[in-house]
This record gives sequence, C-alpha cells and structure tokens, in this order.
Amino acid sequence: MFVDTFIRRPILASVCSLIIVLAGALAIPTMPVAQYPEVAPPQVSVSAFYTGANAEAVETAVTTPLEQAINGVEGMLYMTSSSTNSGFSQINVTFDVTRNSDIAAVDVQNRVNQAMGRLPGEVRQTGVTVQKQSTNFIMGAGVFSENNRYDTLFMSNYLDVYVKDALKRVPGVADVMIFGERKYSMRLWLDPVKLAARQITAGDVVNALREQNVQVAAGSVGDAPARAGQTYQISVRAEGRLREAREFENIIVKSGRDASLSRPAARTLIW
Repeated sequence: MFVDTFIRRPILASVCSLIIVLAGALAIPTMPVAQYPEVAPPQVSVSAFYTGANAEAVETAVTTPLEQAINGVEGMLYMTSSSTNSGFSQINVTFDVTRNSDIAAVDVQNRVNQAMGRLPGEVRQTGVTVQKQSTNFIMGAGVFSENNRYDTLFMSNYLDVYVKDALKRVPGVADVMIFGERKYSMRLWLDPVKLAARQITAGDVVNALREQNVQVAAGSVGDAPARAGQTYQISVRAEGRLREAREFENIIVKSGRDASLSRPAARTLIW
C-alpha cells in the first residue's frame, strides 16, 4: 500500500516532508495579503431624483428604464431597486466576487447613458449618480460642539464642506455618509387660495424661479469685434442666483395686461 512505503522507508518520508516544507516557504512571499480583503460581492449603486413624483411615477418613468438598460451587464449576479414617494430612485447591482468594482462601475455607467434619453427632463437635469459601494461598514464617528456653540445645521454643513471630501480621498474608502445631514435651503410655501384668485399655478411659480434664479454669463465690454483704438476689455459680472429671502420676494410670478405684477408674499418664504 501507499502508506506502507513511507513506513518501511523513513528516509524517503523525511525527504518528502522537507520538500513540502521548502515548497511552502517559497510560496509564502507570493501569497496575496490585504488588510481589508474583499469578502463580499462588489456592488454598484445607481440613484436618481424625480422632483415632485410619487413612488408609482418614479417606478414607471425612472427605475424601470434604468433596470432594463442595466440588466445583463457583464458579471452581474442580481439587482434590487426601490422607489419612494419623495421622488428618490435607487438601484443596487451586485456582481460576482471576482469582478473588479471599478470596471463594473464603468460598465453600469455606460448602460445608464444609453437610457438617459428615456428619462424625464427633471431627472436628466439633476443627473443620475453611479458609484461603487461596499457592504463593509468600517467606522462610525460622532461630532459635537462644546457648550452647544454651533447648531446641528452648522455642524452638518461643516462636515459636508471640510470633512466628507477629505475622507473620500483616503485609499480604500468607497463612500462617506453623514447621518441626519442637513443643508441650507430656501423653502417656498404656496397658498392655493391666493394662487387660484390670481389664476396662477404651481408650475408658473416653478418656471418663474427657474427663469429668474439662474447664473448667467454677462459677457464683456470692449471685446471683439471692437472699434479702432479700443484698448480696454472689461468683464461684466451680473447678479446670479438668489441668496436671501427678500430677493425671492421680488420674483415676478405673473404680469397682467394692465402692467400689474404678482410677487410672493413675505410670509410664504421660510428659511
């Protein structure tokens, strides 16, 4: 038998044992070593926002076209999606564990670009985000202000401006999430009774905001073609996006035939 050969010949058994030990010692330097090895399948997240739409509209107009375009991408195992009443759509695509996450994200981005023409204009305007994500939660940290000097809105904005991007640049970090994040914004409350009295719809208000709250290039004075002897060229900087509540109060929502102007009431603006 095979075992009897090594029992009767101890020298052969010792030589074979030494060969196995040497082979293992030579193989140790070539073994891959990673501090955080990829033990879970790589995932790519696709998220989009459809302003003002409910879950059914988001599912029909955004999630389904994206799923149809992404389905069948190379190395994909399965994908899950969710559509909320807040207008948010998210698709998580899970790939084989041997699939490179960077290449998988590029493949998904190419599939999403093919479906961009089928998405609503509001979604194309805000954009569709494609990013790789990891299921491994590495660290959680809490931030506070001593003596309650700063409020939660200030702390959240500070983390978003100075801390979040710095952590994303750390090698191996896929994404950074701020729990309970708050951002400075302007909220407009509409009075349906007053809108109906002035024959104004919510769409008219949105269109007025888009037209009058924009950043435009005003050009320059003295640029070509210019008259002979023109020696100066001055750039013109115009007022851009609105910042204060009083500036939103001066937005012209509707103009009448008698030159009357309809503007938002001050109490409808909340910071």
